[in-house]
Amino acid sequence: MFISKSFIPILKNNPSEAKIKSHQLMLRVGMIKQSSAGIYSWLPLGFKVMKKIEQIVREEQNKIGAQEILMPTIQSSEIWKESGRYEDYGEEMLRIKDRQDREMLYGPTNEELVTDIFRSSIKSYKSLPQLLYHIQWKFRDEIRPRFGIMRCREFYMKDAYSFDINDEEALFSYNKFFLSYLNAFKRLDLTAIPMAADTGPIGGNLSHEFIILAETGESKIFTDKRIFDLNSDGTKLEKKSLEDLRKKYEQFYSVTDEKFNKDEFEKKVSEQNRLKTKGIEVGHIFYFGDKYSKPMGGSVDLPGGKKDFVKMGSYGIGVSRLVGAIIEAKYDEKNEVMKWPISVAPYDISIIPMINKNDTSALEKANKINLEFKKNNIETIIDDTDENFSSKIKKMNLIGAPFQIIIGKQTDGDLLEFKELGKETKKINLEEIIKIIKEQKEKN
Repeated sequence: MFISKSFIPILKNNPSEAKIKSHQLMLRVGMIKQSSAGIYSWLPLGFKVMKKIEQIVREEQNKIGAQEILMPTIQSSEIWKESGRYEDYGEEMLRIKDRQDREMLYGPTNEELVTDIFRSSIKSYKSLPQLLYHIQWKFRDEIRPRFGIMRCREFYMKDAYSFDINDEEALFSYNKFFLSYLNAFKRLDLTAIPMAADTGPIGGNLSHEFIILAETGESKIFTDKRIFDLNSDGTKLEKKSLEDLRKKYEQFYSVTDEKFNKDEFEKKVSEQNRLKTKGIEVGHIFYFGDKYSKPMGGSVDLPGGKKDFVKMGSYGIGVSRLVGAIIEAKYDEKNEVMKWPISVAPYDISIIPMINKNDTSALEKANKINLEFKKNNIETIIDDTDENFSSKIKKMNLIGAPFQIIIGKQTDGDLLEFKELGKETKKINLEEIIKIIKEQKEKN
């Protein structure tokens, strides 16, 4: 891709209305454009990143046996009245009427709709468990949308739902999602800590938020620093292995402010291991038993002819919010450098040739290099403009391809000026560059 042909409307300065790093960068490099308060159009650069995040989330859901569906954004109010949540949900729900004067709503979540799908299709315990998910736009009418996509009204979300025969099997499903989330965030190069959290309007008595540390976060968190040394490596999709993984994390005090108890915190966590800070919620999982299946008649036939209501959980990841969360974690505001994890970077490498009207040899060399990258499935962006060198570097640092090649006066023969953002430039040949990038991509 040539930068002259790409739709990347870069601004010279940070927009005055943007107060946090992610909002500033996304507006400045043209990842998004505000349509109205809390609602954004996603432009090519931002959309590429979001779709790569979506694919990672999808792959990790598929690994635990979840099946993808797609539910509509508009829902009937009738199923929400069945569950008892229609009046309780509050003003965040956008309520509308169609031309037949039927009450409809723009879905803020999908517990009711997926329960309706389940009850009309599954009748026997032999078909359980069922793990269903979709990735779809949601709408919550925030009273004060702010911070760009971090606290907006329309957002892109993965929400999943589990249906099980009893509490034991339901907890097994819950733990599968617990593992899936840890693995997904790891592939995004984020350290997301599961923390005991309030269930809020979703309901239930078991819930974990997945939080990344960030001073711009809206969640206050209290945790034991030792939790950051844990990982999900080697965990198998077996009851014992998954249960051990969750217990491994739960042995350390780690909660959001709704669950915080000062006396318990000071009793369980030594002073040197206490951490009080802020974070960004990037995922939330819930177990709520028959909260929705019972009022909505979501039952199955059991052995012996009896019926019982299925036990359910729900599991959300903010796909669009993760774009902002990665920026908050990775953007070097002081030096104006954004280094995307290679798993979601809009481009793997940028090529910056020094161009002038009388000599196009650098651009020709860039084109030849790009052909080799294409053969190796390496995504490239070339700055083919005649701007000065410092402007080109600044632009590419903002776009954030994790690797750069500079073709200029110091480029000799087969050796290229190559650098990984944040590290020193070195001179190596194209074959070595391809090997480095491919190895990085294979890790993710």
